[in-house]
Amino acid sequence: MEECCSTKPKKKHDHNHEGHDHDHGHSHDVGDKSTFQMFLPAMGSFALLLIGIALDNYIKPDWFTGWIRLVWYLVAYISVGLPVLKEAFESIKNGDVFSEFFLMGIATVGAFAIGEYPEGVAVMLFYSVGEVFQAIAVTRAKTNIKSLLDQRPDEVTVIKDGKPQTVKAEKVNIGEVIQLKSGEKLGLDGELLSENASFNTAALTGESKPDTKIKGENVLAGMINLNTVSLVKVTTAYKDSKLSKILELVQNATAQKAPTELFIRKFAKIYTPIVVFLAIGITLLPYFFVSDYQFRDWLYRALVFLVISCPCALVISIPLGYFGGIGAGSRNGILFKGSNFLDVLANIQNVVMDKTGTMTEGVFKVQEVNFSNEFDKDEILKFVNALESKSSHPVATAIHDFVGEIDHSLQFENVEEIAGHGLKATINGQQLLVGNFKMMDKFNINYDINTENLVYTLIAVAYNQKFVGYLTIADSIKSDAELTIKKLKALHVNTTMLSGDKSSVVHHVAEKLGIQNAFGDLLPEDKVNKVKELKAKNQTVAFVGDGLNDAPVVALSDVGIAMGGLGSDATIETADVVIQDDQPSKIPMAINIGKQTKKIVWQNIILAFGIKAVVLALGAGGLATMWEAVFADVGVALLAILNAVRIQRMKF
Repeated sequence: MEECCSTKPKKKHDHNHEGHDHDHGHSHDVGDKSTFQMFLPAMGSFALLLIGIALDNYIKPDWFTGWIRLVWYLVAYISVGLPVLKEAFESIKNGDVFSEFFLMGIATVGAFAIGEYPEGVAVMLFYSVGEVFQAIAVTRAKTNIKSLLDQRPDEVTVIKDGKPQTVKAEKVNIGEVIQLKSGEKLGLDGELLSENASFNTAALTGESKPDTKIKGENVLAGMINLNTVSLVKVTTAYKDSKLSKILELVQNATAQKAPTELFIRKFAKIYTPIVVFLAIGITLLPYFFVSDYQFRDWLYRALVFLVISCPCALVISIPLGYFGGIGAGSRNGILFKGSNFLDVLANIQNVVMDKTGTMTEGVFKVQEVNFSNEFDKDEILKFVNALESKSSHPVATAIHDFVGEIDHSLQFENVEEIAGHGLKATINGQQLLVGNFKMMDKFNINYDINTENLVYTLIAVAYNQKFVGYLTIADSIKSDAELTIKKLKALHVNTTMLSGDKSSVVHHVAEKLGIQNAFGDLLPEDKVNKVKELKAKNQTVAFVGDGLNDAPVVALSDVGIAMGGLGSDATIETADVVIQDDQPSKIPMAINIGKQTKKIVWQNIILAFGIKAVVLALGAGGLATMWEAVFADVGVALLAILNAVRIQRMKF
């Protein structure tokens, strides 16, 4: 209960699974009961109550009086009232006297004491129905989160002595080989032994686009094999798989409370005793001021007051709203490590981002080919591709990806790699040079290009002592990066790009995307200083990066967001919000989920206080009966629950 309400939550996450319920005395553990079983006591009570009201007001038989009438209503009361009275007794034993169960207990027992049996039953009945709805809503929110993530099969097929055997996934040892049929889901993290395989990674990233893996690459539990039978060597125990870690984080997220949640829980602890003493005041004080004081009338008003002021609508709907927000994030491949981060993101003013791997792919690609018309472009590209295949530089991979298959029939002679310059070879009796412009200078090749203004990596080509032209190679911008910045601007969030890459490249990318501020040539400590400058203006900062070399900045920011959380355990540990795939457009989505969650939580607070205040005034003045009180309590709680559940249905 005594958690810190500061804006920047603790970075260390305590992986215990206690306290996953919303901590207001409800256990809400529905166990294996079906919905029908949960509503059964209330249905029995409701039937007896309706018959009782009919006998009282319409049929009016002579025998339905005295102790028979009392027993009738008592039977109707016990099936729904006993569990609540038991909870009240348990709370008192644990030192929490003024629980909402206690309020309901006094109110309904008091109603029986003054002969208002139907009202006593009605209050308890509707309160119990509200409790069942809460239990269902909370369980559904939690199951939603769990089922979104934990989609691993319980059993896997292991190859032992050349034969497939079905075993429990948690019993599989590291180093064993799993056989994965088409359409089957992988149960453990491992390394692909087959030449290649396509996987649906939706369970992990929220993206259903097939992801093709090649031999030796890592594959993760929860991925679905899309084509031929594949073999996977297990590298991680079941309990340590990436999915287990993610699942544990999200389950623990419900224990990290938002300031609003903490406030409501503290408020309920102070508010409930005040309400009880006010009710005693309403019963006894009028004796000294009212000439025709009737104890029974004033006690009835006090009981109405008690029922209305029960804080359960607030105490349940607020955690439920946050559950919904965390669930909505999980469904879209965004993991929030606590409801506090939903609150911080809702008010974020600055998003500071890394460039490589966050807004760009982190993979080099050929952007354009500028060759002179006097050369056969396709032929020269074929030569360049074949020659570069002799180098291990990332640029060679980019050229190979761009040109395609290497023509092994080409005969090169005198192949030489000149350090810091490039490659030189002879083909068809002519010299071929592929490298940077320093190489062109070294071999006295004339060219009329100002390379200073070009923001890409340049690969110059010369053939037969003549300058052919150049290829530009760059890290390509992610397809949804521009849309991300537009959405952030629409949310009135300032954007800043910090990168260790050369300034001309950083400014070029920032300009292309419409990012307001961009700084290049930065060391990790320079990034920290830039974030400190923003914090000095009392502004909230979310930092987005790959979470590894950016740990100091992540620690300093109000929210650390990690992209591509599937990549590393370290990222999952250090960040507050983990975007499971590599899509920057999930950043504005996360902010939007935070805003919507906050909106729903405040709607519920205003709704609960507003309706209760009106009915309280009527109750104290004797204008509201128990029936209005039931609406003010249970009706408002149900409306708040329905409103909170809405977030799980929203499209972001």
